Amino acid sequence: MSLDQKSKVPMPKQDPKKRITNFNEVALGYTPEQAIEEAKRCLQCKNSPCVKGCPVEIDIPAFIKLIREKDFRGAIKKIKEKNSLPAVCGRVCPQEDQCELFCVRGKKGEPVAIGRLERFVADWEMQHPEEKLEVASLTTDSPGNRLKVAVVGSGPAGLTAAAELTKMGYQVTVFEALHEAGGVLRYGIPEFRLPKIILEKEIENIKKMGVKICTNVLIGKTFTIKELLEKEGFSAIFIGTGAGLPYFLGVPGEDLNGVYSANEFLTRANLMKAYLFPEYATPIKVGEKVAVIGGGNVAMDSARVALRLGAKKVTVIYRRSRKEMPAREEEIVNAEEEGIEFKFLTTPVAFLGDEQGNLTGARCIKMQLGEPDESGRRRPIPIEGSEFDIPVDTVIVAIGQGANPLLSRTTAELKTNKKGYIVVNPDTLQTSIPEVFAGGDIVTGAATVIAAMGAGKKAARSMDAYLRRKVGKEKESLQS
Repeated sequence: MSLDQKSKVPMPKQDPKKRITNFNEVALGYTPEQAIEEAKRCLQCKNSPCVKGCPVEIDIPAFIKLIREKDFRGAIKKIKEKNSLPAVCGRVCPQEDQCELFCVRGKKGEPVAIGRLERFVADWEMQHPEEKLEVASLTTDSPGNRLKVAVVGSGPAGLTAAAELTKMGYQVTVFEALHEAGGVLRYGIPEFRLPKIILEKEIENIKKMGVKICTNVLIGKTFTIKELLEKEGFSAIFIGTGAGLPYFLGVPGEDLNGVYSANEFLTRANLMKAYLFPEYATPIKVGEKVAVIGGGNVAMDSARVALRLGAKKVTVIYRRSRKEMPAREEEIVNAEEEGIEFKFLTTPVAFLGDEQGNLTGARCIKMQLGEPDESGRRRPIPIEGSEFDIPVDTVIVAIGQGANPLLSRTTAELKTNKKGYIVVNPDTLQTSIPEVFAGGDIVTGAATVIAAMGAGKKAARSMDAYLRRKVGKEKESLQS
């Protein structure tokens, strides 16, 4: 390959006709030869614009240079200086909107496939593990070896915060409400995009660093925030509970049998392993004609899962045009390749059912785009008199999620905004309770995995700074 190559080394994928019959990973990953060829495309820019687009600050040119030199061990170590979940990020991070967006190669062709290279070295390490896991050495003045810190939620924000705080020397305990750790990485992202075995290995590595994970603990019910601070001996808390309260359309018929929220549908399919029925006794009913409402990654995931669970026809209904879809282009293309149909500029106004309360159809209306709204996208406006019905026996509503109110209801001092998201200092991520910090979707609303990880990292630094100041003041008080 010449160094002026304009296109990325293609990612090998399962054939669409084959992959819709299984839950195996669609993207198969680079071979060492492909990874080295792609790494050669990196220009090793001195000012490293790509790093500016990385929420967890990976030294991208450095790890790519190591790949080019065939030092895969060195490459993964370089990544792990900044990122504790590289195999996850290499698969689900929207690199095209972040690091790759700033890649100089992208000005005259395709940017370097940074995400694919990160995935490659993360997978290589899993196949060639070292006997001893390296943990960052503690600084001698770290207060961490005598202070306990709690992390609420084991999604990307919580796991990242836990790993960073452990590196700083704190005794970290993660509390997870569900029976397995991972948060949205486990219950929200399908097996064919993020295999559970990959996630489990990443979590296991974080445990080996010294992080303690307690599942089946619902903070706000099992323990309150106040109890963690006053009775359980935690000096500070990070809240990374995500946005797990599903939104609905608010149209007639949403209570019919056969209408799911994407949250319920994907949780049952992923966390409860409905895709392995009858090996796991958690089936989920999927009809022959499925409609998915929405245009984001969750909608694409829901549509592709429904197809694999036996649906004959899956249609994505989206109220704007394809251009405005927030889903990753890669996921839209994968869905198109798999035969999923799209109805653009369309939205349901009611769901129809039979006398037994079962879903039989969706009444839709056609839309046209008006002026841009607060999201910057053109606002969809209904076209009067354009209603039409389509037969469906399953609907999955994937139009977003909000904040679960349990934590805020049981913590009166915790300030939230009108949407229920936790209010924080944007510079430190500190909440209205000085010892409590928060980040990720519970602060911003539904966003990306890597943005949540960036928040976890930022919060960990702020928590360390806060605790150092607190310990320093206590020492001064004792000395005086």
